[in-house]
Amino acid sequence: MEISVVYKKLWCVHKQLVVLLTPLVFLPLLFTLPEKEGKCLYVVVLMAMFWCTEALPLAVTAMLPVCLFPTLGILPAKKVCPQYFLETNFLFLSGLIMASSIEEWGLHRRIALKVLTIVGVKPAWLILGMMLTSSFLSMWLSNTATTAMMLPIANAILESLFGDLQTLKKKCKTAEDPEADISNGQSTLKLNSLPSVPSEKQILSMDGTDGTEQTDVRNAEELRSESEYQLKVWKGFLICIPYAASIGGTATLTGTAPNLILIGQLKNYFPDCDLINFGSWFAFAFPLMLFFLFFGWLWITFLYGGLNARLCSKKQDQRAQAEARAKALIDEDYRKLGPINFAEGAISFFFVLFAVLLFTRDPKFVTGWSVFFKKGYVSDAVTGVIIVSILFFFPSEKPSLRWWFDPQGSNTPYVPLLSWKKAQESVPWNIILLLGGGFAMAEACEESGLASWMGGHLQPLAEVPPAAAVMLITAFLACFTEFASNTATIIIFLPVIAELAIHVSVNPLYFMIPATVGCSYAFMLPVSTPPNSIAFASGLLMVKDMVKTGFVMNILGILSVSLAMNTWGVAMFNLNTYPEWAHPINKSVVVTDVHISPVQLLNTTL
Repeated sequence: MEISVVYKKLWCVHKQLVVLLTPLVFLPLLFTLPEKEGKCLYVVVLMAMFWCTEALPLAVTAMLPVCLFPTLGILPAKKVCPQYFLETNFLFLSGLIMASSIEEWGLHRRIALKVLTIVGVKPAWLILGMMLTSSFLSMWLSNTATTAMMLPIANAILESLFGDLQTLKKKCKTAEDPEADISNGQSTLKLNSLPSVPSEKQILSMDGTDGTEQTDVRNAEELRSESEYQLKVWKGFLICIPYAASIGGTATLTGTAPNLILIGQLKNYFPDCDLINFGSWFAFAFPLMLFFLFFGWLWITFLYGGLNARLCSKKQDQRAQAEARAKALIDEDYRKLGPINFAEGAISFFFVLFAVLLFTRDPKFVTGWSVFFKKGYVSDAVTGVIIVSILFFFPSEKPSLRWWFDPQGSNTPYVPLLSWKKAQESVPWNIILLLGGGFAMAEACEESGLASWMGGHLQPLAEVPPAAAVMLITAFLACFTEFASNTATIIIFLPVIAELAIHVSVNPLYFMIPATVGCSYAFMLPVSTPPNSIAFASGLLMVKDMVKTGFVMNILGILSVSLAMNTWGVAMFNLNTYPEWAHPINKSVVVTDVHISPVQLLNTTL
């Protein structure tokens, strides 16, 4: 049998082989390490392998602690199972439910079109509008839902600017064109008119009529050059949306799962640390998001032809005519939405109330409203659940007293803003299980002593300056998450990073925050995140486009995080000193073979 045939057969069953062989390959860990630490490391390695290879569904792997930790004598079931629904999970759940109500009534579509009517129709400004809208929506919706909703809008605008995509590709095909074969990949999108209510679950396909072709008297070379420019701009549109969605999710705690993993593991490792909540995270991460988004916009518009002399000038030519058509399309689609109805207004009100209450509960720099309740009793999760619970009974139509006294009034069923059926369909429950698996793993690492054991072997890294370590940690996780789920990545590495900070006597937040943010910076490959995959499915983008753009985006992200941590991050979280709340875990570290002086524990220099 030929080697290629054997390889293909092995590849067909590679996931089953990983599931069967991984436990056998790593079996020596049980016998070569201290008993409890070895058992815990064995489970962690198994889960890491299954997560990275996706040999089992991510959520199934996340449930393995429920059976492995008790049977191996690492943690009893009564300690493992509660980790799957901590208050952090309730905060995330409330954010997901709020997002599903926004999708239900199309408020996100109204926001997107309104922003596009404001920014203008020149390619650079439209890309900026797309990125701002995608990042804002991704702060509250999932980045996948945001990308799925924004791409059809972008494609409709692009068709009004440049015409049909297939026609544009044909114009670019010449003997000298190195990208002549770009259209070989089959697109899963029919990029025509805008769908009425796009959502994550819709197939991004549209039916409509093509824009009218304008008579063009330019020569063949000018036409080819202009078509190549238009195709380049089209790529820029497609690539900016998933990137902005990934960046935007870092700005709020509920925007992406790694942020909540950080909160959960902080509570496991450092119960006395209360510096990170919804308000304080937003105050730190929102400026970082804007900073990175601005430089990302500059890079994408530069790379894809948006930065040119037309950006700040008015010139009456065929491009100006196309821009006028695009503006008319955006204005028309926004006009079709009509005035804000009662349901949209209600959702807007509760959305703003949800955000304001979370920001002001305990913002640290001023007294929050939580002081009116018993100290330590009201958390962000309580706030979120209160608001989203109202959505399930608040009416979606304006109540009328006249209806009660009108015998002829329509007796239609009462419809709340959100039904539980819709919430069940919209909430990705697998993410809840992933969060729980991460918290269970962190708890086991601490209880078994594995975290301290690993920290003891990280002592040589004490020679690396902390500022350089921040950049290295962010870069490493940004690269690792290109091949693995960002949630799985942070679950695997955050306990190690926490121990590293302890053993080099650096404020743990100084390493843990950039690690968390860096896990969302997956820009280089189509398989890195679902948003990247959705954009790549258009058939226009190639892997080399994403690698070329994403490599620089990763560098910009690493530099942005480093700047944020060493400027306003230091001031907000007092990162220049080793905190009191990190001392209790160090008591277990002192018992290990690593000798750290009391002075070294109490002082740190950045």
